Amino acid sequence: MGFALSEMQLKSPAFENRGVIPQKFTGYGEDLSPPMEWTNIPDGTKSFALICHDPDAPLVLPGTYGFVHWVLYNIPASVTSLPENVGEYTTGMTDFGKTGYGGPKPPAGHGVHHYFWWLLALDKELNLEPGLTMWQLLEKIEPHVIGMNRLVGICEK
Repeated sequence: MGFALSEMQLKSPAFENRGVIPQKFTGYGEDLSPPMEWTNIPDGTKSFALICHDPDAPLVLPGTYGFVHWVLYNIPASVTSLPENVGEYTTGMTDFGKTGYGGPKPPAGHGVHHYFWWLLALDKELNLEPGLTMWQLLEKIEPHVIGMNRLVGICEK
């Protein structure tokens, strides 16, 4: 399938699509990962990966752009939701230079930033090692993506 939107739906009980992300889920608050839920899972799904990326961030490096806030993977196919401040599954490296969730925190005066949570359904359990960057993860999972969709939240200082 590659990277194209599917019928799978990603939602959060904490905020609406294109809505304001509550402060507790940002770097200005408690910096907790928001709860997530998904439906319309593609047949043949064996695992999931979830990424949070801010394409509006003023960071441009060779081969990349924006800012990665969360890389979470090795999520079993039986899982259809994540609780607030989830502590399970495998975390990758963020652009904060650490693993785990790092909430939205756009620079003061930089305007509204859009945060894309991407859910990817995979046709295989890959059992990937911890600490992968978003780009490393995408390279490893691309041949196995059978569905994907996104949830967008906004934040401004």
